[in-house]
Amino acid sequence: MLPTPEQVRQYIADGLPCEHLDVQGDGSHFDALIVSRAFEGKRPVARHQLVYAALGERMKAEIHALSMRTLTPDEYTKAGN
Repeated sequence: MLPTPEQVRQYIADGLPCEHLDVQGDGSHFDALIVSRAFEGKRPVARHQLVYAALGERMKAEIHALSMRTLTPDEYTKAGN
């Protein structure tokens, strides 16, 4: 059974403290906007690794593709959100 965007959102939220989290998708491919203080001082690759760690084995088994925008709270605010 394919995961829903709500399930993917919960998987991320369970493993990573987020100030804002939005996930859209069709069950196989997902787009996520993730805002977390955990990203502060980290390069994009390290930010993505934090998200992958939160998803764990689900990234290999259930989620076929995840496009993500990872921002700190300050970056999110400066982007006009």
